Amino acid sequence: MEEEIKRAREILKNAEGITVLTGAGISAESGIPTFRGEDGLWKRYNPADVDTADGFRRNPQYVWEWYNSLRELISTKEPNPAHYALSKLEKIKPYFSIITQNVDDLHRVSGNKNIIELHGNIFRTRCIECSQEEENREVPLAEIPPRCKKCGGLLRPAVVWFEDYIPLEIIDSCLLSIENSDVMLIIGTSGLVEPAASMGLVAKHTGKTVIEVNLEESTHSQKYDLVLLGKAGEILPRIIPD
Repeated sequence: MEEEIKRAREILKNAEGITVLTGAGISAESGIPTFRGEDGLWKRYNPADVDTADGFRRNPQYVWEWYNSLRELISTKEPNPAHYALSKLEKIKPYFSIITQNVDDLHRVSGNKNIIELHGNIFRTRCIECSQEEENREVPLAEIPPRCKKCGGLLRPAVVWFEDYIPLEIIDSCLLSIENSDVMLIIGTSGLVEPAASMGLVAKHTGKTVIEVNLEESTHSQKYDLVLLGKAGEILPRIIPD
């Protein structure tokens, strides 16, 4: 592992542009439960009830009670050393961006600025009537379900639910970020959920160096240049150059 750590550090040191893709693994180290893991949220809750537009239409009260409890949990958690290592990396590189599948906003809390939120943000809401979207950090929510201040319509969490489409401009931003980088760093994601699952392959096929940091090998690990197995909070501080 020591040789791989040195190699990864050298690659990042020499890179001018870096794109980072993060998944649930990095947040799990801060105590935020994953959705698909062994003890993931979908083992305890039916996603059709709380993570679909149809479930929201049936029972917005129940959906918001679930999201309110998740927001309360996330608000008690702090960024971990992996988050802070990425914040440091952004400060020392001329081109840097994070593509995250996580909705917990911990990258921003830790100091990162150039963030592409692939699946939205749990601390933002969107009106189902007028589409007004805004930040909402009220914990706990005073009104469940919350209402739009502009038109009075029901608000929904501004996250990507099952059967929702990720806006094309978000996908374009991800692809442009990869194009403008010479290294892609993939952290804590299983490689099962599209479109994130294919982004490392896009990077590899377009000549980028791809480094993966994960607890175990993912779906595409064998195709990447370097795979570091272990906790992101332990590995990332060691590979970020000074």
